[in-house]
Amino acid sequence: MYTGLLHLHSLLRWIALILLIISVVKAFSAWNNSSKLYTEGNRKLNLFTLISVHLQLVVGFVLYFVSPKVQFAADTMRNSTLRYFAVEHVLMMVIAIVLITIGYSKAKRLEIGFEKNKRIAVFYGLGLLLILVALAAAPYNIITKFF
Repeated sequence: MYTGLLHLHSLLRWIALILLIISVVKAFSAWNNSSKLYTEGNRKLNLFTLISVHLQLVVGFVLYFVSPKVQFAADTMRNSTLRYFAVEHVLMMVIAIVLITIGYSKAKRLEIGFEKNKRIAVFYGLGLLLILVALAAAPYNIITKFF
């Protein structure tokens, strides 16, 4: 079960990351060019991005509780790998997904396409930035294993 969840989490991260990058790039380009409207295609892309990061969060939470890398022992905070998985990774990813969710909710309520693109660009961009910072903060042995 653990191996399957780990592979699913690894596959979903690429899907979520690619969708998030596309959403941010499209929103920034539409924000800079105010003649571009917020289309149904943009709405669907942003919704699929939101769904993918939430699905990633659910799989990550299940993985969090079955993973042997997440331990709550006295020496967890001394070991960089254990601390990363037990505290840093989950906290930063949850904050990033909260930002993405807030951005989608705020954009959904607006009427003007320019403002929708602005909200998506800002909040999805902050979420993407936080995700990339979280990945860069990983201990070296974790980064070399996955890339």
